[in-house]
Amino acid sequence: MLTPKQKSIFEYIKKYIKEKGYSPSLEEMGRRFKLAKSTIHGHIETLKEKGYLEKSNYHARSIEILKSRKPDFTEIPLLGTISAGGPIEAVRNPESIEVPHSMLSRGANHYALKVSGTSMIEEGISEGDIVIIREQQTVDDGEKAVAYLPDRNEVALKKIYRGKNRTKLVPANKTMKPFYEKNVDIQGKVLGVIRRYG
Repeated sequence: MLTPKQKSIFEYIKKYIKEKGYSPSLEEMGRRFKLAKSTIHGHIETLKEKGYLEKSNYHARSIEILKSRKPDFTEIPLLGTISAGGPIEAVRNPESIEVPHSMLSRGANHYALKVSGTSMIEEGISEGDIVIIREQQTVDDGEKAVAYLPDRNEVALKKIYRGKNRTKLVPANKTMKPFYEKNVDIQGKVLGVIRRYG
């Protein structure tokens, strides 16, 4: 899976090679993206590890696009940030992010949200991670969900437990307490996590 920054660098390299017949230098990419040469090198190494690029370490301008990559990734919208009890940021032009088919459900709609806060840290969801969400209006007790709370006009990422007259929202952080809401609209179920957005 590629982060938006990695995707931008990959698309830039692909276009550059198509136009000029050889790859851009690290310095050129650094100027283009306003990043240090070492940071660009790190992104190139990641793209190599993920099977997008091939590069000889002994020659300049030796980056090549791997043509044998299987199309086993899907783009889904990255809609914004979900915080520990705060609203989703409004994003007029959402970015997209590539995720493996294996993280998605066939025939369903999906989106991604960047996580701010530590309310789900004991479920392996940390500050800066991206959660993959399948749109659905119900979840089973104990499942992690994106929940809209109309009375607070907030969106929360919590474990959900339905009661007779109210819903219990449980953080996965022993320093935080569960809370109860009468009105809870489930907006999706957490299917997976992509570590540390960057």
